[in-house]
Amino acid sequence: MWQQCRLVQHVGKTALPAIRPLPKYQQPNVGLLTQRFSQCRPFTSQEKGPSFLTGFNTQGIVDGAQTAINPANQFKTKKPTTPGKRWLKRVPRDHLYKGKAIRALTIAKRNSGGRNNTGRITIRHRGGGHKRRIRILDWQRQEQGIQTVQRLEHDPGRTAWIALLRHDTTGKLSYIVAPQGLKAGDKVTSYRAEKKKVVESVEQDITRTVTIDVGNCMPLKMIPVGTILHNIGLKRNGPAIMARSAGTYAQLIQTGETGYAQVRLSSGEVRLVPVDACATIGAVSNPDHQHEMLGKAGRSRWLGIRPTVRGMAMNACDHPHGGGRGKSKGNKDPRSPWGVLAKGGKTRKTPNQFVVKPRPRR
Repeated sequence: MWQQCRLVQHVGKTALPAIRPLPKYQQPNVGLLTQRFSQCRPFTSQEKGPSFLTGFNTQGIVDGAQTAINPANQFKTKKPTTPGKRWLKRVPRDHLYKGKAIRALTIAKRNSGGRNNTGRITIRHRGGGHKRRIRILDWQRQEQGIQTVQRLEHDPGRTAWIALLRHDTTGKLSYIVAPQGLKAGDKVTSYRAEKKKVVESVEQDITRTVTIDVGNCMPLKMIPVGTILHNIGLKRNGPAIMARSAGTYAQLIQTGETGYAQVRLSSGEVRLVPVDACATIGAVSNPDHQHEMLGKAGRSRWLGIRPTVRGMAMNACDHPHGGGRGKSKGNKDPRSPWGVLAKGGKTRKTPNQFVVKPRPRR
C-alpha cells in the first residue's frame, strides 16, 4: 500500500509534457459538426427505430423529418439463408384474399410457348411457368347501381390487384382493377349508363349529382379538370384501354360537353380522348411493383420468362451485333435481330393524330 502511495506522489511531482496547438488547417470545424449532428434524430430505448437509416420512399410526401432518413416499411425481405433470398424484395400481400378466385369468373389459359400455328417461335423469351387461370375483368362497367367491394385479390395475369364487387340489388359478382386506397366494404358506382337518365332529368328540370370517389366510373365530360384517372377508354362504348397496370394513372387537363378531352398520361404524353369515353377515378393499386426484385433467375422461370441472350454473344448470321473478335458489334447502333433500331431510333412512319404533346424522350 505504501508503495502505491509513493508511486502516486512520484507521478504527481512529474511535469506533464506541453501540448502543442494544432495548425489551422488541421483544426476541426466545430460549427459544421454541430450543424450535421443537429440534423440527426436520436433514438431512445423506448422507441422502436429501424435497423438502418437509408432507403427510398414511394408512398408520397409525409410530414416530419423522420421520412427523410427513415425508410417506409413497404417491402418484405428475408434473412439471406440462401443466395436467392439475399436480393429478394417484394411488396407485402397480407391484405389480399388467401383463397381461390371465383371459378365462374375465370377461364383456362393455354400456353403456346411463343410459337404460332406452324410451330415457329414468333415471340422470344416465353415458355414454361406455373399454370394460370385468366380472371375475367369488367372493363365496360355498364352495370347500374351501387356495388360493394368484397375483397382484394392477386391476379397472376397482371401487376395490379383486383377487387371483387357484389351488386347491392342483383347480387351479381364481377372483378375490376383495384384502385389505390380501395378496401373491402367500400361502395363504388358506375355512371356510364346515366346518359338517358340525364336527358330525362334535364327535360324535367331536375339536376343529378355525380360522386367523384375512388373506383367510380363515368364519362370524361362528367369529371372535373385535374382529377386523377385510370382505366381510360378510347371509344364512346369501348372498354378501358389506357392506364391499367400497377401504379399507372392519368390526369384530366381539359374537357367539355362535346368533342375531345385532353388527358396527360403518366409518361408525360398529352392525348386526345372523346368526352363520351369513360374512365375510373383514382390511380391503379400496387404502385411499388416497379421496385420489386425477384432475387434469382428461377423466379423469372416461374413467371414464364425464358433467358435473354445478348446479340454480341451470337454469331454474325444470328444478330447484327454478332461476330467479330472480342466484344465488338461492328460500329452499329443498337438494334433488334431484324435490324430495327432499339434505343432512341424513330420507327413510327406516320404520326398519331390524337397525340397533342409527345412524351419527353432522352
